[in-house]
Amino acid sequence: MIGFIGSVFSPWYGWSGRGDPANNCCINVVTSGLDGKFTMTDRGRAALTQTRDTLTVGPSRMHWTGTEMVIDVNEWGALPHVAPLRGQIVLTPQAVTQTEVALTPDGRHMWRPFAPISRIDVDLGPGTRWSGHGYFDANFGERPLEQDFRFWTWGRYPLRDRTVCFYDATRADGSTLALGVQIDRVGGVQEIVPPPMAGLRRNIWGVKRETRADAGVTPRTGMSLLQAPFYARGLVETQIDGERSVGMHEALDLWRFDQPLLKPMLAVRVPRWT
Repeated sequence: MIGFIGSVFSPWYGWSGRGDPANNCCINVVTSGLDGKFTMTDRGRAALTQTRDTLTVGPSRMHWTGTEMVIDVNEWGALPHVAPLRGQIVLTPQAVTQTEVALTPDGRHMWRPFAPISRIDVDLGPGTRWSGHGYFDANFGERPLEQDFRFWTWGRYPLRDRTVCFYDATRADGSTLALGVQIDRVGGVQEIVPPPMAGLRRNIWGVKRETRADAGVTPRTGMSLLQAPFYARGLVETQIDGERSVGMHEALDLWRFDQPLLKPMLAVRVPRWT
């Protein structure tokens, strides 16, 4: 799930000229399985309330207690599964980092890996109750993503005594980002040299996917969690420093996202409620 102020993938935000981020906000929640739901309702300024510890968007909210992130979800799924999605998600970090990373040389886009090693407890109704590995990060930007990037992949892989994250991007000016970091269980962050890049099977829309893996290892895609003409999110099995790991992976094609026909298609899945 993602909380957006300035919903970067909302067609309504794009059509508005992106001049008022608070007028295009949302709580995006995606569940998988046969009854999986996708919620990304674009809401106006009147739906947004912020305090030091709480983000409220319409009927849903995210609240930091000092030790846990508690997310109360009260949304409706978009087509084709138009149904309520309600419940609670509790994320408990093992440690909170103090690290920010610039994704562009001018610092217009930042990545903040708040808690790459966490426990998560999910209760969104029958069939969507589970506990396991969790992860909490944030992105901040001063310009539309498609103005500064053409393509990126991101992956987070839990290992025995740490978690590794890889951020690879092709920027609009042709320069590249190849970032590897490892985070230990007390929140220490260290930059590492990423292992070689390895290709993955494209998603059903033909979106390119790739990730990092030890030399000679072929990573494998697992469960697909979200597929779009410009985006793919799912589980990937790879090997890092000789250790196998199943982690979360995303691929984002900003050139495709910038095509005019995509916004009307997205509007079907991203309703606007003022």
